[in-house]
Amino acid sequence: MTVEKRGNTLVVEDLKVHFGGGKSLLSGSRPTVHAVDGVSFSVPAGKTFGIVGESGSGKTTTALAIMRLVNITDGRITLGDTPISALEGEDLRAARRQFQIVFQDPYSSLDPRKRAGEIVREPLDLMQIGTHDERDAAVRDLFQQVGLRPEQRALFPHQFSGGQRQRLGLARALSTRPDLIVCDEPVSALDVAIQAQILNLMARLQRELGLTYLFISHDLGVVQHICDEIAVMYLGQIVEQADRRTLFTNPRHPYTKALLAAVPMVHGNQRDRRNRVRLKGDPPSPVNLPKGCRFASRCPLAQAHCHEQSPPLTTREASHKVACFLQ
Repeated sequence: MTVEKRGNTLVVEDLKVHFGGGKSLLSGSRPTVHAVDGVSFSVPAGKTFGIVGESGSGKTTTALAIMRLVNITDGRITLGDTPISALEGEDLRAARRQFQIVFQDPYSSLDPRKRAGEIVREPLDLMQIGTHDERDAAVRDLFQQVGLRPEQRALFPHQFSGGQRQRLGLARALSTRPDLIVCDEPVSALDVAIQAQILNLMARLQRELGLTYLFISHDLGVVQHICDEIAVMYLGQIVEQADRRTLFTNPRHPYTKALLAAVPMVHGNQRDRRNRVRLKGDPPSPVNLPKGCRFASRCPLAQAHCHEQSPPLTTREASHKVACFLQ
């Protein structure tokens, strides 16, 4: 099958998403939560960019900001020539056909009162794409593309398995022929066998349609399977970024090493335990951030200056970026 050529690169520049702040009638000033605090990256057309990290690292908030589902405090987001971060109102609604999202939970992200065919067709109706007959034909094609049978269009979400529901979510995301699909933990609610099926389906759709994916996950095994480049987030910032092979064979940031050390081994292989980094304690509060490196309080390698200065994300070799004074 001929790959559909698309040419829109996603560029995120110094993205910040802060919650709270300002004044409260009862308690005076309200604390500011620095959920995302200066994140920059780009995703070339047709590639998959992964963001990993613990819960609370800011990875899902980054995804929601790119989708304009949370307010952006500062920064710039563009998809090709479309200034996503600057759009409002009708302009934003019209641009949404270029970027869609697949949510984490296939059980709560689909309207239980609508039939499957209506769910997939809904974006076409809302954006008035094509004629009535063309929308019907598009829904039939989409069901086939994601591996669902035509007669299943008449079923309700509760009549599908978890994997089938996520296929529905993919079909709905594909309906507007987007350039970018943001995937927020799309397989975390599925068992391992079904995860593999969905990931293989996503890879096939990417090859056939030239899709660009932003893939959010806490599961490094899943990210290793599907992503071309990976960013590791900690407390609202990217601490390491590299291509898939480099990140898994030569991690440099202590936090990345700790995450990898926690991944179960397969085929009886063992990573070098001499350099294993173990996480200790809990992350600092995003309301009361430390002065220096945000990972210093949990890092076994931290030195005095790590608690005083914040290391910038710098390129060490090729395109391998690390935010650490010691690596």
